[in-house]
Amino acid sequence: MFEAADIREWRGSAVLDPESNKIGTFDAVYVDTASDDPTFATVTVGMPTRHRSVLVPLAGAVVGPGYVRVKHFRDQVKNAPALADGAELAADDEPDIFRHYDLEYQPGATGERRLARG
Repeated sequence: MFEAADIREWRGSAVLDPESNKIGTFDAVYVDTASDDPTFATVTVGMPTRHRSVLVPLAGAVVGPGYVRVKHFRDQVKNAPALADGAELAADDEPDIFRHYDLEYQPGATGERRLARG
């Protein structure tokens, strides 16, 4: 797993898919509320004047100089549900993000949210 201190240094890095196609720019990280492990990253995609933020899972990501390579392909990431401009992920939207990446979604034992911006 990645160290939180290292992840802060990734902000502004290119996010690449498995074929090294640029997806966008690394912005922030979301952690699993049960474990505090970095689980998703927000990525800014699109043109500078028409951009949006999407989430991509960090499982299996590889870090290199100036880039973070994720396991998911560019089209899947760019088609992920977008976050409102500058907003954090709403708890009600969490299941949609997990479903988009074919990941199992399970809220906390007492129904609390699964992801928190780190």
